[in-house]
Amino acid sequence: MTAQRIPLSQLERGTPFEHRHIGPDQEARAKMLAQVGYGSLDELTAAAVPEVIKSADDLDLPGARTEAEVLDELRALAGRNQVLTSMIGLGYYGTFTPPVVLRNVLENPAWYTAYTPYQPEISQGRLEALLNFQTMVADLTGLPTSGASLLDEGTAAAEAMALSRRVGKNKKGLFLVDADTLPQTVAVVRTRAEPTGVEVVVADLGDGIPAEIAEREINGVLLQYPGASGAVRDLKPVIDQAHELGAVVTVAADLLALTLLKSPGELGADIAVGTTQRFGVPMGFGGPHAGYMAVREEFTRNLPGRLVGVSVDADGAKAYRLALQTREQHIRRERATSNICTAQVLLAVMAGMYAVYHGPDGLKDIARRTHRYAAILAAGLRSGGVEIVHDAFFDTVTARVPGRAAEVVAAARDKGVNLHLVDADHVLVACDETTRRAHLQAVWAAFGTEGDIDALDASTEDALPATLERTDAYLTHPVFHQHRSETAMLRYLRRLADRDYALDRGMIPLGSCTMKLNATTEMEPVTWPEFGQLHPFAPAEQAEGYLTLIRELEDRLAEVTGYDKVSLQPNAGSQGELAGLLAVRGYHRANGDEQRTVCLIPSSAHGTNAASAVMAGMKVVVVKTAENGEIDVEDLRAKIDKHRDELAVLMITYPSTHGVFEEHVADICAQVHEAGGQVYVDGANLNALVGLAKPGHFGGDVSHLNLHKTFCIPHGGGGPGVGPVAVRAHLAPYLPNHPLQPSAGPATGVGPVSAAPWGSAGILPISWAYMRLMGGEGLKRATQVAVLSANYIAKRLEPHYPVLYTGPGGLVAHECIIDLRPLTKATGVTVDDVAKRLIDYGFHAPTMSFPVAGTLMIEPTESEDLAELDRFCDAMIAIRAEIDKVGAGEWPADDNPLRNAPHTAGSLAGTWEHPYTREEAAFPGGVQAADKYWPPVRRIDQAFGDRNLVCSCPPPDAYED
Repeated sequence: MTAQRIPLSQLERGTPFEHRHIGPDQEARAKMLAQVGYGSLDELTAAAVPEVIKSADDLDLPGARTEAEVLDELRALAGRNQVLTSMIGLGYYGTFTPPVVLRNVLENPAWYTAYTPYQPEISQGRLEALLNFQTMVADLTGLPTSGASLLDEGTAAAEAMALSRRVGKNKKGLFLVDADTLPQTVAVVRTRAEPTGVEVVVADLGDGIPAEIAEREINGVLLQYPGASGAVRDLKPVIDQAHELGAVVTVAADLLALTLLKSPGELGADIAVGTTQRFGVPMGFGGPHAGYMAVREEFTRNLPGRLVGVSVDADGAKAYRLALQTREQHIRRERATSNICTAQVLLAVMAGMYAVYHGPDGLKDIARRTHRYAAILAAGLRSGGVEIVHDAFFDTVTARVPGRAAEVVAAARDKGVNLHLVDADHVLVACDETTRRAHLQAVWAAFGTEGDIDALDASTEDALPATLERTDAYLTHPVFHQHRSETAMLRYLRRLADRDYALDRGMIPLGSCTMKLNATTEMEPVTWPEFGQLHPFAPAEQAEGYLTLIRELEDRLAEVTGYDKVSLQPNAGSQGELAGLLAVRGYHRANGDEQRTVCLIPSSAHGTNAASAVMAGMKVVVVKTAENGEIDVEDLRAKIDKHRDELAVLMITYPSTHGVFEEHVADICAQVHEAGGQVYVDGANLNALVGLAKPGHFGGDVSHLNLHKTFCIPHGGGGPGVGPVAVRAHLAPYLPNHPLQPSAGPATGVGPVSAAPWGSAGILPISWAYMRLMGGEGLKRATQVAVLSANYIAKRLEPHYPVLYTGPGGLVAHECIIDLRPLTKATGVTVDDVAKRLIDYGFHAPTMSFPVAGTLMIEPTESEDLAELDRFCDAMIAIRAEIDKVGAGEWPADDNPLRNAPHTAGSLAGTWEHPYTREEAAFPGGVQAADKYWPPVRRIDQAFGDRNLVCSCPPPDAYED
């Protein structure tokens, strides 16, 4: 017994987290390696990864820790954050997340592990939830069409500027911004405007558009409602004046205020933008939150981002889908006006459910209470001799205290309340859903006064102008009235979740999407109040824990990628792309090379690459892709020679979008550098590189990363995401910064690309925890198993489907592309048929027709175990046999299990006139009846939905015969 004794130190380590994260165990890996033809993970990756890019050294990261140890470290970091009562305002407010929404949406893997609903038949739950969101926004803004969310208020305003450029009459005119607009919004708009040559003018529009500006050509106008100072004023006169001048008008509106105030649509606005953060979404030190945009009907088909619409399925039943702009960048590429390719789905669902839970009356009550506190606060200050700048306001009061502002703010802080220091003479105080009587008393004391709340309540009138009182009905759809009880709400959320397919059901093998485990330990800290309730503009000394976590994550990402500096501000991969290209632009301009504006992009690149380049003021030149899927080196060389003096940057994805390690990548980088250009390595496929190779060492100057892919932030059904930008030292001075938090970036930076200083800071603990749990060796092994799993699938499927591209040794990287085009030509069975048939087998389809039409791109990740990999391969092999039956004429080309897929329970219940059995339809090989996932709708008619565009909740009788 003693001889077998295990040392206590070993027992204390427990089961390494790596074994929880990586699906295949040692025995399974041995089987998979045998199938692929290699003896070890090291042997496999030595053969797959080109020698010229391999890292010689191990990752210099802290060793792996247990889940309990990592949670203890995170608690210690959280404890270093001081969560005071926030009355800072400026677009971020305290809110109460309904516990039923917190537990059953934010903390529920059925919602947070889903992907963007490109397969709408298995996404009906979250599509309905997003339609609720769109209806909520459209109703409150008084505009007919809302998108499915944008990244934040600042970028939504920038998108509105781009939309104004696209649809407005005065294409070359300036963009006019009211001086009472949120400062972070103004800064983001300036960042986005400068590279594309848009002139931004900030002016006080309180008395209308100044004459000297009205004489010029104006493309668009941006107004804040209520203003950043809290002022509420009638915007209709300035909107009418702007329209007379031919301008498109955007109103950045507070949705809670719109429950009491006339809507932007009623005031005449063309576009409304803003944030839904205060609808039950924690501040999270700046994000993530769902921004919004709503537009006039004639602008609907130009709306950026996602748009959920209503269509019908094969039986004519109502069904939801993504409409119109689903993949705008892949269609329009460099002609796209937006690089937004995602949304903030999880947060939009929360905000929409907040409205479902409270209903219009509940929202109005919250707004009235918030306003009442603000009115009483102002009255108490006035009674103490403090001047209130504005008579009309909703929730925010600006007080004038000449020379005393800093003293007042400090006194309030000592009493546990954060106020906003406007300047030496002014203090801003914002009330919200969480404001209580004690907070008013603390603020009064900080100003040196006091008040009797009940007496003031009795004697104080509301501070909203009667002429702006909202009188029209909103949120009239039954969904906003049927779920008042928690029981009803709980069942509604469960009903929607049950309609969807997420990682909690099975593998989602989407190529270029990296749908890996989002571990519960990583997710847990997100809802801790020390991380969730911190305002992004709180004093830096109150955020020591956050800032330490941010610095450590930046340093560890720099180590993994081989770069020198990382910015975590970009809150999506698309914004990371833009930030990286703006850094390149800033570098060239600083060197006097303003003519360097050409961006070389391979034809196989992700569509956002081209869109981001145009937004960064660059000219896109496309480089051909060779037949083997790699960059056409001869064409690249020719393009470099042709544009040598104008070359700014080459954008490449590595491994390539075709799923292979290109052997000549170092030579390509060297050629671009020799010509004076920079190299942008898109980090979309970093899951094949971590621990094996570093982009910053094999020729990259800049990369964006996707923390929602490689580093375990969940996709949330289509957002949130984080897209950090990593650069070598010479580009570091041109990273994003922020006007309200100087430590968020270099003073020489390009400006903010996100509204918050550190973007979606609230979910950064997820990636921090993942790296801490895995350690350097664990991260490397995860990469190796991801490569092994992709090659295992490729080898198993190769006898049945051609694997389109391979790299060194006939190997793929972390994903493989199978070619269905020969089968389609021979049998008529399409890639859509195979994708929908996979639903009947209990799977989410791989990525369809990207980067090559008529193909499926499969990425299993390291988290799927061998049983799940084999289940998928078995399904694909069985589908191939079904295709052969169609080809042999056993099943008609227009009536077979593939063409009719997916099969719902309802479709099996009626008369059956198909040449295959009900069992073949619903329970193909290996599918167990007890575990069957039933899609809620049959195949959706995409064209019908675009021809008959409906993007808000239809009335209950809309689809009755």
